[in-house]
Amino acid sequence: QVQLVESGGGLVQAGGSLRLSCAASGRTFSTYTMAWFRQAPGKEREFVAAIRWSGGNTYYAESVAGRFSISRDNAKRTVYLQMNNLKPEDTAVYYCAAGPTAWPRTQRGYNYWGQGTQVTVSS
Repeated sequence: QVQLVESGGGLVQAGGSLRLSCAASGRTFSTYTMAWFRQAPGKEREFVAAIRWSGGNTYYAESVAGRFSISRDNAKRTVYLQMNNLKPEDTAVYYCAAGPTAWPRTQRGYNYWGQGTQVTVSS
């Protein structure tokens, strides 16, 4: 079993930055792909970023590439999402996910999900 707890969300002005953290419990954390998804009001949950267990491969949605950066510290069992140059359209609940997925950009294969953290970007 893996439990995920997100933190770091909040209210920020457009152009600002936030760093989300996802703390994981469970022995298999270091072998799982970790990802961030987000869901805005009235919209479906969408992929944001993912990182393989080794940290050597990262994936980003086109809408955040160049502004967001995902990283992980397996020793601390934590994955991070550094968000820079935030835009109002980044407003959403951000979810951390973990799993042995072969499709990092889809929800398929992520067995574990956090409760989400709200990010609000004002214009």
